[in-house]
Amino acid sequence: MQTSSRQIESNQTGPHDRLQETVLKHVEKPFLKPIADHTQRVFDQIQTQLDTLKRPMVFDSCCGVGDSSRALAKEYPDHWVIGIDKSANRLAREREGGQPENLIMARADLNDFYRLAQGAGWRFDRHYILYPNPWPKSVHLGKRWHGAPVFPVIAALGGKLELRSNWKLYLEEFAIALGFLDHTSELAQFVPEKFLTAFEKKFHESDQPLWRLTANLA
Repeated sequence: MQTSSRQIESNQTGPHDRLQETVLKHVEKPFLKPIADHTQRVFDQIQTQLDTLKRPMVFDSCCGVGDSSRALAKEYPDHWVIGIDKSANRLAREREGGQPENLIMARADLNDFYRLAQGAGWRFDRHYILYPNPWPKSVHLGKRWHGAPVFPVIAALGGKLELRSNWKLYLEEFAIALGFLDHTSELAQFVPEKFLTAFEKKFHESDQPLWRLTANLA
């Protein structure tokens, strides 16, 4: 039995009126929260693995159960594909076909991991943020990636950035936020040739429009 996905409901009718203020505040005041020990250990382990074989990087943020990461690893076999999620339970779910040799998945706090990656001089070739938690209430702007203190770090890591969402306003805000950092982006509705995540499939089958934002941050 197919389950329909609910439409996102928000008390916002357009981009948040404090978006510019919020983004520029984070540009002017770097994010200085201490790095969690667990994320530091995970980062160090991944850095050691990357040092064994130099490859360009594809980064899959909030990868969930890792279906998108596995698909990307097959699509980019000459890259390291790194999938990070905060949930050990999601990452532990088994999938058929095993794990590609170029795929690394780990549990970590992305707010910390992004900063460690920047500090180590990482540059992404591609960066995917697929169907992030929309945090649709206006009071939660700071929980959206473009409203978070780590947003300038995300932009600084470079690469071909791709976000997908079923909430157009999230991507519209993200595009505006990138503009405050002098980056241009493109936003368009799309129909996936293949589904990268279970959420993507569910939203599509619920007849919800899917939106994609792309930006070259290199």
